[in-house]
Formats: sequence, structure tokens, C-alpha cells
Amino acid sequence: MQRRIFLQRLAWLMGGFAALKALPVSAAGFRKNSHGLTTVGGRVTAAGKGLKSVIVSDGYTVVATDQTGKYKLDLHPAANTIFVSTPSGYAFPEKSNISRHYHQLAGVTENSSLDFDLKKLKSKDDEHSFIIWADPQVKHAKDVEKMMNQSVPDVRALVDAAGKDALIHGITVGDIVWDEHHLYPDYDKAVGLMGIPFFQCLGNHDMDYNKGGDENSDDTFQATYGPTWYSFNRGSAHYVVLDDVRYIGKDRDYDGYVSEDQLEWLKRDLSFVAADMLIILCLHIPVHSGVKNRDVLYAVLGQRKVHIMSGHTHYHVNSLKGNIYEHNHGTVCGAWWTGPICGDGTPSGYGVYKVKGTELEWYYKSTGAPETHQMKVFIKADAGSESQFLVNIWNHDAAWKTEYFLDNVSKGPLYQFNGFDPEAYATLLGPELPKPRGFAEPRKTDHMFRAPLPAGVKEIKVVATDRFGKQFSVIHTV
Repeated sequence: MQRRIFLQRLAWLMGGFAALKALPVSAAGFRKNSHGLTTVGGRVTAAGKGLKSVIVSDGYTVVATDQTGKYKLDLHPAANTIFVSTPSGYAFPEKSNISRHYHQLAGVTENSSLDFDLKKLKSKDDEHSFIIWADPQVKHAKDVEKMMNQSVPDVRALVDAAGKDALIHGITVGDIVWDEHHLYPDYDKAVGLMGIPFFQCLGNHDMDYNKGGDENSDDTFQATYGPTWYSFNRGSAHYVVLDDVRYIGKDRDYDGYVSEDQLEWLKRDLSFVAADMLIILCLHIPVHSGVKNRDVLYAVLGQRKVHIMSGHTHYHVNSLKGNIYEHNHGTVCGAWWTGPICGDGTPSGYGVYKVKGTELEWYYKSTGAPETHQMKVFIKADAGSESQFLVNIWNHDAAWKTEYFLDNVSKGPLYQFNGFDPEAYATLLGPELPKPRGFAEPRKTDHMFRAPLPAGVKEIKVVATDRFGKQFSVIHTV
């Protein structure tokens, strides 16, 4: 069985070489960087031995190492970094848990050898977990304090509960800070305390403004965290990070767009990836609603099994389009660190995912609450009409099932509708709420449910069953 899988992936790898030769690299639209290099090379090793068929890229050209672990790469004029797509079975290169899977090209000479020394994992990685942090978005010291005192201990407890040998990594899908780049070290400290390796995506609030066009907008981010698009592997999952924030070049003006250079790189990258691998695609602006050329991206992804991880909106949406499932996450900061919820009532928190082979399971982890906290019940008394109760099931998708009981008698499924979360409506509506960031407003969402509440009912019980068969229940006394 293992030999057959190996031969299948080897066939895809050889096909990748052919695809690479067939795809030209364009320098159009990019400035030529100052490093002056035309080619770079090096070696990928583990325990002193060369590793073959490991993918190395400058974000434009993609090559694989030879049998001795060596690679040579013709540089694109706009390349700033060289990165290794860490292969399955090996630990992620990191420093203090911040991913360092790359070499900066500044100061590198033609004779330099850009080597990557990897460490083999102690256990198999076909089963592993990861978390998605969307928009920690700290603006000042008070925000940092909340992140450190609320979000970090929550993740740390989850990591500790998994055990010291568990394979877990994190990905922050943008807006690490809120325009204040001097707070990057505070985020780095948070990552260090959580105890797992973290990868970073560029968000619109992580950009440099008014320095020029899109090609200059990620200078600080790249100097701090390396390339803004790259890939890595763990088990039977291939992870891709993209930059879908296109800076227009004036003030804070941007849109959602995946550049043609990234799309061409992605084609090359995927040409080395077996068709049956699980693809985890991470970026900031949600593709399903905010990326202008999403259909082109979908076409590149083809019929692969894809899960997209995004943030940016400060509310939670699960969007399924054919073979592509997008998880647009509620945020770590909630309503910009001014309350415990997002505009749709989703609690501040993060996504937790478990990979087993090419299968993916997940749940949304509310900060400071147990895994079982997946919904909230509200009583709504309407003058002149029958009362009803509302339920917000924030991680709901079409595969979930609901049932409600009134005084222990089943009444069937809840009615789904598009509406406001009562808590969000009460605490976020208007220019004065929430303090001090009154721009946070409640938002209608389709993960709201309702049912009639006849007079005299003393107890409501709601049972929600997710797509994996896990049941969550809430009992509410009237």
C-alpha cells in the first residue's frame, strides 16, 4: 500500500517537472530588486544527508532537489526570498515558534549556498491538528494585554491538553496588527507562549501604506515574516498561503485580488502535489465574497479537495462551492477588542482542525469557553404576538441538524432565518457602542434560528448535531 502511494506521488512529481517547463515566468509589473542575483543554489538536508524531491521556490520558479538534496534556481527579478516547502514527515523550520522556512536574499552573493537543514519528526504526521487565528489585530498596549491574558492562555490550555507529542501548528490569516508594525514583537511573544509553530498571512492592516503600489506594500511584512505566498506539507495535506490583499496605492485603499504571478506560481506548486492530497489554502480576505478574480483561483484549484481558511470580516461564515469549502472565521479580537463577540454574535475565538489522512474535522473554539459551547439561546417576547426564542449556531452549515424540545417534548427542527444576534444588536448598534470603537456594528447572519414559545413553557432544550455527528445541547429555563 505504501509503495503504491509512493509511486503515485512520484508520478505526480515527474509530471510536475514537465508542467514547470511549460509555464513561463513573467516579470511584468514588478520592480527589479536590489540584490542583483540571477541564480541561487543550495542543499536540503536532514541529519547530514541530502533529501531528494523537496520543493524549493522563490515564489515564481519552482524546482525540486536532486538525489543529493541540491537545487539550483533561476531567480525572478522581483524575488525577495527563497523558501522550502517543508515535506511531510519533517518538522517545520522555526525560531521561537515563528516559521522560518525561508532565506532573505538581501546580502546574498552568487557564491552563497542557501541551505535548509530539516529535522525528521519522531512520529508519523498523517494525523495532526492545526488552529486558525483570524485578525488578532492589536492596535495598542491594551489590546496586547487582552490578547496575552485571554487568547494566549486559551490556546495554551488546548495545546497542553493535547499532550507533548501532539502535532499541532497554527496559521494566522492576516491582520496580525492594526497598522502598528512596532507591535509585531508582541505578537511574536504571544506565539512563543502558545508553544506551537505558527505561519503568517498578510492582512490589509499588515501592509505599508503610501510607499507606492502593491509591490511595495508588503516590505515590512516580508522583512519580518518572509514571503507572502508559499507552501508546506504535513501528512497527506498540502498547505498553501496566498496574499489576496491588493494595495491600490493610496492611503488604505485595497481590494481582494490574487495576482497573476501568484496564480502562475500556484499552478507550478500544485504540479508537484498528488491530486488526492488535501489542500488547505490560507489567506486574509474571504474568497467567496471578497476576491474579484475568485473564479480564476477556483479554476487553478480544479477538482481537488480544498478547504479555504480566511478572516477579515469579523464575522463567521461557512461557504461551500462544489469541492471547495471556505471557513471565513470569527476573529480572535471579536469586535476589535471591545467585546466578547463579533458582529454576528460569534464569540471571539479561533478554528480548531484535525487532519486524518485526507479527511478534515473541525470546530470553532470560543475564547474562555469549552469546546461544547457552540450556540446561544435568547428569549424574544413580541408585543401582540406569540413569543419565540432565537438560537445562534455560529459554526452551522447545511450538514448540521437541529431539534428543539419544550418541557421535554420534541417539536422538530428549528427554523433558519437571516437576522441579528440579539446580544450583538444590543451591544454594538449605534455610533456610541461599543466603547471605545463605535464603528463595530451588528450584522445579519444566516446562522440564526427561531421557534415559537407558547405561554406556560418552563424549559427549552436545543440539540444541534454537526456534520461529524457530534451533538451539542443547551438547556434554557424560561
